[in-house]
Amino acid sequence: MSEDKTSEPPEGRRGNVSPVDIEDELKRSYLDYAMSVIVSRALPDARDGLKPVHRRILFSMNEQGHTPDRSYVKSARVVGDVMGKYHPHGDQAIYDSLVRMAQPFSMNVMMIDGQGNFGSVDNDPPAQMRYTECRLTKAAMSMLGDIDSDTVDFKDNYDGKEREPAVLPARIPNLLVNGSGGIAVGMATNVPPHNLGEIVEACLAMIDNPEIGLEELLDIVPGPDFPTGAEIVGRTGARQALMTGRGSVIMRASAAVEEIRKDREAIIFNAIPYQVNKAALVGHIGELVREKRIEGISDLRDESDRQGMRIVIELKRDAQADVVLNQLYRFTALQSSFGVNMLALNLGRPEQMGLHKLLDCFIRFREEVVVRRNKFELNKARDRGHVLVGLAIAVANIDEVIHIIRSSKDPAEARERLVAKAWPAGDMTPLIALIADPRTRVEHGDADSMAPGEAHVWLSDEQTRAILALTLSRLTGLGRDEIMDEARELAAKIQAILDILGSRDRIMAIVREELVEVKEQFAIPRRSLFVDGGGDVEDEDLIPREDMVITVTHGGYVKRTPLATYRTQRRGGKGRSGMATKEEDAVTRVFSASTHAPVLFFSSGGKVYKLKVWRLPLGLPTSRGKAFINLLPIEMGESITSILPLPEDEATWDKLDVMFSTRSGGVRRNKLSDFVQVNRNGKIAMKLDEGDSIIGVGLCTSDSDVLLSTSIGRCIRFPADEVRVFASRESTGVRGIRLAEDDKVISMAILRGVNATPAERGAYLKHANALRAATGEADDTPAPADDEDEASDAVTLSPERLFELGAAEEFVLTVSTEGFGKRTSAYDYRRTGRGGQGLIAHDLSKKGGRLVASFPVENTDEILLVTDAGQLIRCPTAEIRIAGRNTSGVTIFRTAEDEHVVSVERLEGDGEGGDDGASDEGLDAAPDEGGDQGD
Repeated sequence: MSEDKTSEPPEGRRGNVSPVDIEDELKRSYLDYAMSVIVSRALPDARDGLKPVHRRILFSMNEQGHTPDRSYVKSARVVGDVMGKYHPHGDQAIYDSLVRMAQPFSMNVMMIDGQGNFGSVDNDPPAQMRYTECRLTKAAMSMLGDIDSDTVDFKDNYDGKEREPAVLPARIPNLLVNGSGGIAVGMATNVPPHNLGEIVEACLAMIDNPEIGLEELLDIVPGPDFPTGAEIVGRTGARQALMTGRGSVIMRASAAVEEIRKDREAIIFNAIPYQVNKAALVGHIGELVREKRIEGISDLRDESDRQGMRIVIELKRDAQADVVLNQLYRFTALQSSFGVNMLALNLGRPEQMGLHKLLDCFIRFREEVVVRRNKFELNKARDRGHVLVGLAIAVANIDEVIHIIRSSKDPAEARERLVAKAWPAGDMTPLIALIADPRTRVEHGDADSMAPGEAHVWLSDEQTRAILALTLSRLTGLGRDEIMDEARELAAKIQAILDILGSRDRIMAIVREELVEVKEQFAIPRRSLFVDGGGDVEDEDLIPREDMVITVTHGGYVKRTPLATYRTQRRGGKGRSGMATKEEDAVTRVFSASTHAPVLFFSSGGKVYKLKVWRLPLGLPTSRGKAFINLLPIEMGESITSILPLPEDEATWDKLDVMFSTRSGGVRRNKLSDFVQVNRNGKIAMKLDEGDSIIGVGLCTSDSDVLLSTSIGRCIRFPADEVRVFASRESTGVRGIRLAEDDKVISMAILRGVNATPAERGAYLKHANALRAATGEADDTPAPADDEDEASDAVTLSPERLFELGAAEEFVLTVSTEGFGKRTSAYDYRRTGRGGQGLIAHDLSKKGGRLVASFPVENTDEILLVTDAGQLIRCPTAEIRIAGRNTSGVTIFRTAEDEHVVSVERLEGDGEGGDDGASDEGLDAAPDEGGDQGD
């Protein structure tokens, strides 16, 4: 559209309208809103540890005189005053903040002394504000101390009619002592409470030794100290949180086992984790008992009262207290984690800080407060000293002063004459020099009747007004002595303040002294005690390293069995019974891993859980195993769909990425470090669309290739770096392959990326196939090329290049549901762009069925094949013929009628053992009907 056709404002308003770019306006407005929420609502200040609403409540109550030595006032009165003057965001938000500061189960050091119902640990709501009463505590007065001494800056309130402090003087390191939590725009904070005595001791240590190390501070402050007490499991999480400002602290209820009557025991909980709803906790335990997820409990009751908390869980006669206790910790909030994110405003900017930085911010702020308080006292003393100098000069020259006053027609003339005259300084010369007030004019020399060189002074307007306001009683000898005595005392006070301001050591000594007073007045013993280890009896150091076969069924059962239990068979054998399954259940996944290897379990709902292999139930080859629901806190309606064994060496994790693939063809790439810390309750791994699920998760690097295979025998190979590293774990990813109707992705494999041109790959395959055909390892008949294969010019490879490509060659095993399979060189799977329809991976036109597995194997590997009937066979991969990509393969598993292969797993290393009755019959005849030649 041309510019002359754009609409113009009416003639009378054209001068008031200016064009604005909508993108810039939205960006500016959103940033203004975000910063307003961050600075003015959600995040605490690192200096006083308060959000604006809490600061305004304390300041308003102090201004209204609701101090500890006064009577209680209605909470509604406080809320109304705060809302009307300082915080126009609704009365309920103000009242909720006031209530929290009066709850002993929320605050280590309460700032509000409440009278009435202020809520409970059972999440009972507080009474309405018109019923409850409140006043400030002594701790709150320590937060507000010296606020009238110009120790902090003040700013206009929301309408400019009142002034409010930007921060409170805060003698208490409130942010660490009471903690804070809040959600802003794009950021959140969650600071746990700590013990006041320990925090003050850490401050004193930093004052005494500014170069103190973090390890020494952690010896003083080992971790949080929650108002509800309970236990903190392990020290690693707490130390990590204090060191970096981010971490997770595991909290556990304090428990004791008591014998309540003969042969009957009960578990008694007298403290629960911080911010846990006790009533909901007791209800949840009852539900788990009814659902038989926790067994061995005969009765449950809450006996808590004003004297303390007491949750009683009676056990059945044959129940083991330790077993029941571990189940309670595993399945309920009796053991939960506190996610630490110590984000606070530092000089108006949000910053994540550890213990050392937070203490440093507080100490520097207290130093500033002490300096500003002394400067205020100095200015106040100098103002008073300036007046005293004038009074002292007037008293020393009283007769002449009286004469001037009596001979003046009005006070104005008297002031002018007093100001115009030079007066002898006399004994006031040292005080005048100490005050150094620019309003005082002092000269040395002849003036009127002054002796040569004598100091004389001219009075200021403030001094003459004070002289004219003198009462006759101050002109007596006693009054004159009082003025001179006060002047001398003031001179000493000014000199003392100047000495303090001139020495940083003196200032820090005052800061230290005030912190000691805070500790003596408010410190209490630590409530939360540290306990070692977790709730499991097994110790990983006592578990020997052993290769295990982990078997998973469609019904959600899992077990681990020593790999040595399975004996090797030749291909074409009938297998052995691998697992006893329930009716309509089937084995769906088998893999091998060491007992010390961590394993990630991905659920159909997109969550991830983490367990070591040795924590899985140990069973015989024919045993069923244990349900996932009894091992992991899986949500109702979810199941485990993907399992990812991780390397034992955690040092290699930083170099690896995690690639996800979904049934609908989507892929996503994340850093493995995103999944290193997985809580007991799991964490979100990937956001999934309705009806979709995770089918493959693998470790990769930026140099790796991704191979996706579908159920109708299609595949696509593309570089892993074509999928960007996602920072979020909640995204759905990008498209990996475009699926045909009724098709789905059945597997994802991670291949080594090889730098070779299509011509080089073709030349190498031709050379390698000829050599393998000569030795009988593969057919020399070329497979028919599909219409998507790219043409390439023939090239001649040098022996060195042939050796290089041979060393990097991988083989991809594909197996169909009918038991046919083959090995194909990974060079036969050419790279294509991500998101296409891909190539043919396995010819299913002759043998029928669907593709069930596709993954890389080594010549020394073995594979485990499992059918939906529970039959299992272990077969060396070396016995599976190498064939082209577009072929149907050889018989690996002779399945019975209506029996299908449902899972194939690679077992690394050489296999040994007998053939267990396996037959060689049909090995050479397997390629009949063109099965090994393709179509």
